Amino acid sequence: MLTLNHIILVYLVIINVVAFFAYGIDKWKAQHDRWRIPESVLLGMAAIGGSVGAWLGMKVWRHKTQHSKFKYGVPAILLLQIAVVVALWVMMKKSGA
Repeated sequence: MLTLNHIILVYLVIINVVAFFAYGIDKWKAQHDRWRIPESVLLGMAAIGGSVGAWLGMKVWRHKTQHSKFKYGVPAILLLQIAVVVALWVMMKKSGA
């Protein structure tokens, strides 16, 4: 039986894999003068849980690393998401859940 934790984990794996490859695809498109993935979509994927995949995609594909909103935005989103997870974990521990 799937629990909420399993569903969340599956979602996070999927969104991070999609974000990782989206950065690689956008890099390829940039090199081949093709239609690009909008920056709002790339940042949006990070914001909805794909920040690890986005950050790894930036590093592996060497893409968007000089753009300030990516250079600082994606790590900031990642740190914020880590802080939220830690805060939720602490709250759950205190409540005995």
